[in-house]
Amino acid sequence: MPQTAGSAGQEKAKPLPRPDRRFYAGSKAFGRFGMRWFASRPMETEHWHGHIEFNWLTKGAMAYRFDGRSVEIPPRRLAMFWAGIPHQAVNIDRGADAHALQCNIYLPLDAFLCMTGLGRLTETMIGGGVILLPTDAVDDRLLQRWYRDYRSGDAERADILKQEITTMLRRAALVGWDECLPPWVDALEPGPRTATPLQYVVSMVRHIHEHLTEPIAAKDIARVVGLHPNYALNLFTRVMRTPMRRFIIRMRLIRTRALLFEGNLSIANVAYQSGFSSQSQFYVHFRDAYGVTPFEMRQKRSFV
Repeated sequence: MPQTAGSAGQEKAKPLPRPDRRFYAGSKAFGRFGMRWFASRPMETEHWHGHIEFNWLTKGAMAYRFDGRSVEIPPRRLAMFWAGIPHQAVNIDRGADAHALQCNIYLPLDAFLCMTGLGRLTETMIGGGVILLPTDAVDDRLLQRWYRDYRSGDAERADILKQEITTMLRRAALVGWDECLPPWVDALEPGPRTATPLQYVVSMVRHIHEHLTEPIAAKDIARVVGLHPNYALNLFTRVMRTPMRRFIIRMRLIRTRALLFEGNLSIANVAYQSGFSSQSQFYVHFRDAYGVTPFEMRQKRSFV
């Protein structure tokens, strides 16, 4: 049973800064990977941020609202949703136990979208679904261990933690999950229509995700959703809190970083398979994001 956010991890050291930590600096749209234990409480207002979020309650239940849709999250089941959908915890029922705690995990959306083999799970998340992962996915002890790894400041332990989360999601994609809220942000159909801003942006994100290795122009994405390019760009920035071009570059950089460690591809091939058509621009973006060159990162195996 966890005690407090500090004692749950038993290690109070903050994760050590590394040169590539700048990748997650400079924009509220992209948060770093994070994890915390705390006494759950209602939120004063709805908010949204650039993560796939996981919630775990040791006891009691929590009532959420996702863009006006009501969801109840039970205890001891790992709930998962895209936090880019405006959401708010409106009520916490701790029962008779005032010591009931909540564990949250924050996985950056762009990192999640670059995970392979998740299939319908990816579509469920960007479609606004709220799910409960299988009952044996995690327990208090595993979450405490993950928290200790996260707080250790050790890059290799943090990377193992993220790999274990990826494995958990790949398993869930195979064995299934329980739905609290089915996906409701539908893909746009061709032809005249009136859609919500979120529907338009979800369709743009899907198109980017599916064509990441190809040349992607704003006018082509706008054509897919039937909007004027300038309006499409402004809409994307307003909903995602980051410009479309920056989002595409970040997605490609995450793919690049993964490919650097997955095989023996040359750095030129890594850049090409990530969608970068210009080697010089690739090196500029990579160094600006991570603080090191691709070759240096491959040598040092530094991790976010």
